[in-house]
Amino acid sequence: MSSGELLERSLAYALGSVAGAEAVSLQRGTPCAAWDLGELLGHLDDSLDALYEGLTGGRIGLFPHADRVCGFRTRACAVLGAWAAGPPEDVLVGQRPLDARVMAAVGAVEITVHGWDVARACGRRRPIPEGLAAELLSVARCVVGDEDRGVRFADPVEVPSRARPEVRLLGFLGRCP
Repeated sequence: MSSGELLERSLAYALGSVAGAEAVSLQRGTPCAAWDLGELLGHLDDSLDALYEGLTGGRIGLFPHADRVCGFRTRACAVLGAWAAGPPEDVLVGQRPLDARVMAAVGAVEITVHGWDVARACGRRRPIPEGLAAELLSVARCVVGDEDRGVRFADPVEVPSRARPEVRLLGFLGRCP
């Protein structure tokens, strides 16, 4: 699966996860113990903003965060449009170049897993599609190292080696599926 397909499928999954989030309190807890639902949606919004900036090579003004679900949907559409328009080959992250396909794949991991977090916070079980989870697990294993534990991700949660790809992905990223 190409990085663009990963990104598109991840956004579709996350958009489905935020559907109905308007009906629950933004102070509701999430699988990310340090964040409530409002903070998680804000983080997702910031992630999409960074992806958009990377894909377009420019900067955009911040959307108001008054309606985090609407902001997420608006940014998701902007990211898909930027990818469809043709991303640059490389994106500068600080002073270091990063292949745009790698950025999109890492963004897909972030978007999907936090989409799962949002669905859980809303009291919904929303499995990550098996093929998408398998692809994202291989990406996550390449980009999440020990130095990320406790900072960006919790310690891995042990799951059976023959568990579904979704369970292995979530466990690797420190979630209790």
